[in-house]
Amino acid sequence: MAARLSKELREKYHVRSLPVRKGDRVKILRGDFKKLEGEVLEVDTKRQKIIVQGATITKSDGSQVNRPIHPSNVMLIKLVEDKERLGSVERRSEVG
Repeated sequence: MAARLSKELREKYHVRSLPVRKGDRVKILRGDFKKLEGEVLEVDTKRQKIIVQGATITKSDGSQVNRPIHPSNVMLIKLVEDKERLGSVERRSEVG
């Protein structure tokens, strides 16, 4: 479940896309929430969807519900950096 990187991150890490993780900051590029920026609250690998903060819809009873979004419709703006992720980025950038 990967998403494309912004131009700045592409130049920094020398990779085109990375898997989406909880805590990453993304910009939605397609759909009803186009141009919305928010943090990834949850990654649902079974349904291949992510939940982004601020992407909510109102149900008929008035309650707010998070709208799942496919990772291909978002762009990673800021990454949560930990040792495991930085190691995988280094390995991938060496190949390309």
